[in-house]
Amino acid sequence: MIVRWWITALQLTELFVSSLVHLAYGFYIFSTAVAGDLSQALSDCFYKINLDVNEDPSSKENITSVKDLPPIVLVHGIFGFGKGRLGGISYFAGAEKKDDRVLVPDLGSLTSIYDRARELFYYLKGGQVDYGEEHSKACGHSQFGRIYEQGHYPEWDEDHLIHFVGHSAGAQVVRVLQQMLADKAFKGYENTSENWVLSITALSGAFNGTTRTYFDGMHPEDGKSLRPVSLLQLCRIGVLIYDWFDIPLLKNYYNFGFDHFNLSWRKIGIWGLIDCLLGNAGPFASRDWILPDLTLQGSIKLNSHLHTFPHTYYFSYATKRTNKVLGLTVPSGILGIHPLLFIRVLQMSLWRHPPDVPPPYKGYRDEDWWDNDGALNTISMTHPRFPVEHPSHLVVKDSECQPMQPGIWYYKIVEGDHILFIVNRERAGVQFDLIYDSIFERCRKHAFRRNPTMPNHII
Repeated sequence: MIVRWWITALQLTELFVSSLVHLAYGFYIFSTAVAGDLSQALSDCFYKINLDVNEDPSSKENITSVKDLPPIVLVHGIFGFGKGRLGGISYFAGAEKKDDRVLVPDLGSLTSIYDRARELFYYLKGGQVDYGEEHSKACGHSQFGRIYEQGHYPEWDEDHLIHFVGHSAGAQVVRVLQQMLADKAFKGYENTSENWVLSITALSGAFNGTTRTYFDGMHPEDGKSLRPVSLLQLCRIGVLIYDWFDIPLLKNYYNFGFDHFNLSWRKIGIWGLIDCLLGNAGPFASRDWILPDLTLQGSIKLNSHLHTFPHTYYFSYATKRTNKVLGLTVPSGILGIHPLLFIRVLQMSLWRHPPDVPPPYKGYRDEDWWDNDGALNTISMTHPRFPVEHPSHLVVKDSECQPMQPGIWYYKIVEGDHILFIVNRERAGVQFDLIYDSIFERCRKHAFRRNPTMPNHII
């Protein structure tokens, strides 16, 4: 009995510390965005500077040549945000400035991977987001969502291709979108094809799920439901209240993406909020949100119908912040791991699948999942593995993938935690520029599929 009390006390202490750290980091990001906006407003008010720009004679020619290149679309991960949210803060830490044709869409930060893939399509093509009649009825939300009066790349087709770069869950979103294109899943667009996607690059991509979801509160028994006392329960309550109050100023700054569930007090009233909090309605009740997609079970279900296509180039950077010491997997130093992730790096390196729960796949071993970056297991980030392993090649030397072949997942293992290459570029230092420069260089080397120029520089 005493041992049980001690375990409960430790679990509650861990929950309190984790909640405090996550709240503090969220407040830091939000306050930084507000401070940046205020500073910019004051600067514009008191220091209006008129700049005379001398037009370069070759500027029109340069613009034309840039427009001929396929755009690079950066897709954020869980709790992420696109251009226009959180003031002047960049989710990709300003990496989008490294190329003249980069798009940074703002998708639902907690919506399901399916919903985000639908949103990404209409962000690019334009029109009103259509989540699909069958899916919408099953999940209890409106079939139609945000309207894009003008698509950000309306000409997108097999002759006007796109490079995608996805961080974390954003990589899986792009894979689902490519499969939707292959399946011609968008009403009114019967000519879509998987070949609209020229390349997919993953930064810490969530291809095979993560054991962190279970530490955060998902039940390992089904990978869908939440434990009653957990970090994700606190998150669920906070999100529902945030969306219920529906304060325009706050929602313009940051949006979890559940507007199509109509959670505002204007539409559901106080009793509707209570119903959602009790788990009888809303995205968490229908499980149409991102965490079930990130469990091992949810990822296997998604992967069961996702393909790696023969005419698309694939590259992945898998991150890890663990080392082997005397046969044990331990965090690789304290200073190099963000405080938001340190506890989880330690916990994930000690993961044990519950013995009374069937393993998620045949041949499962705990030790395969110990290396991690604080959010995802390294085994999950290299390439799609479960339930069927896709063609892949570990890149140790750059010459091994020169030239790159389409239809194969080339991957590198990089020392770093899950947020090393986003939000704060100073943390990554020189490595930040090396990673993003190589990504954009690789994309530009594959400018056109019909007459491809293979990369002969650094990968």
